[in-house]
Amino acid sequence: MADQTKPGAGFANIRIFDTTLRDGEQSPGMSMNLKEKIEMAKQLERMGVDIIEAGFAISSPGDFISVRTVAETLKNCTVASLARASAPDIDRAWEAVKVAEDPRLHIFLATSPLHMEYKLRMTPDQVYEQAVEMTKYAKKYCANVEFSAEDATRSDIDFLAKVVEGVIAAGATTVNLPDTVGYTTPEENYRFFLTAREKAPSLNKIAISAHCHNDLGLGVANSLAAIRAGVTQVECTINGIGERAGNAAMEEIVMALYVRKEEYRAETNIITSEITRSSDLLTRITGVKVQPNKAIVGENAFAHEAGIHQHGVMQNALTYEIMTPASVGLKESNLVLGKHSGKHAFGERVKSLGYTLTDAELITAFEKFKVLADKKKQVYDKDIEAIVAKETVQVPKTFTLRNFVINSGNTITATAVITLMKDNKQIERVARGDGPLDASFKAIDKIIGTDLCLEDFKLNAVTEGEDAMGDALVIIKNESGNVYSGRGLSTDIVEASIHAYINAVNKMYYEEKS
Repeated sequence: MADQTKPGAGFANIRIFDTTLRDGEQSPGMSMNLKEKIEMAKQLERMGVDIIEAGFAISSPGDFISVRTVAETLKNCTVASLARASAPDIDRAWEAVKVAEDPRLHIFLATSPLHMEYKLRMTPDQVYEQAVEMTKYAKKYCANVEFSAEDATRSDIDFLAKVVEGVIAAGATTVNLPDTVGYTTPEENYRFFLTAREKAPSLNKIAISAHCHNDLGLGVANSLAAIRAGVTQVECTINGIGERAGNAAMEEIVMALYVRKEEYRAETNIITSEITRSSDLLTRITGVKVQPNKAIVGENAFAHEAGIHQHGVMQNALTYEIMTPASVGLKESNLVLGKHSGKHAFGERVKSLGYTLTDAELITAFEKFKVLADKKKQVYDKDIEAIVAKETVQVPKTFTLRNFVINSGNTITATAVITLMKDNKQIERVARGDGPLDASFKAIDKIIGTDLCLEDFKLNAVTEGEDAMGDALVIIKNESGNVYSGRGLSTDIVEASIHAYINAVNKMYYEEKS
């Protein structure tokens, strides 16, 4: 292999080995049926993954079928099946992948003292002999053979080098030195791969792979350190799924190399604009969502709530974004409006929603937005539209709500105490009714001195979630037969309904005086 594998010797092409369908599926709650695996495999191929590990063919009849079907379906990438370093495993794996355009057999055997003694119950010499023999056995089927030294980072480096030299001589075209239990650190992994290349010089003639688990949260960092040390293939999964704490997240590795290209002097063949689509597809298939603050694909990855951040992003996205949303397949940044947002961001969102407000209207709407933002975790566009629409069609407020107290239950008659403001004076009345709303409306009727007829009442959630705003619509008819409608908004549905009733009353007063 060209000395491109040497650290800092020019831009290296890093091949992405995706094991979402194998290692990823082994994590609890991540199992997929055949149709889902095919759909996921097609998306991985679409995004430019170099090697897809379709499964562990001998583990079950279903896994064999899925590996074989993926191998038959994909045409533009290598399809691999995992196999233990044993003849029956290799036979079964080959039966599954031999129909692929570019098949690979991926065999593994543990090399750490802990695994050899307690899991394999084999001596180092026996492990060496089996690794070499089974690599030769796989090579008779397939030109493309990968050997993984399980628990490599906890292995004796001299013994590991001996095994590596042996399997390469036997025909391995890729050697993977995995951090199987996520034990190593970036600095240590960097030195580990440099030392392995020094002690096993044949590594420099083939593809070297890193497979890092995330038990200490260092899977991606360890993978990047391995790349810096000359690795030319990384094994990873979409969203970082996998056993225990998962694998190195493919999207994070790819975008780290994309954004810091000059730092790592390495690149991949991944079409980065397909990253979000791939992440969303996996989430839909498994039903397991990524954490909101997950790098690259979390819902907050391109979201900004703090006013100073929002202002900066609107002036120049580079102020707070090191990559564009489009680079990972998103349309735009999400300026999340919440209690930390400023008037400038609010005004821009109002404008983007198609509303033109005067300065006074904007200030009033912004004040209502801040009150709402204190009650809700996130304010949605529909919330803003509801606030703005209400402000732009307001009539003079003859009555405004000061406060209310409701006493209600299934064994008592509902009682409402309503206090309204009129001409800077408080007017308070008490009324009973069939439920809290009936009692509230009757108390308001007492305040205005008119018995109104409730013609219609509707209540809808403006947005999703437990903290969604209630949008109340009230239609009333006065003694003259005139009908008036009113709307009210609040996260409290009783308060929204009272506001709607008062809004209708104010319209009645406005029209009667006009």
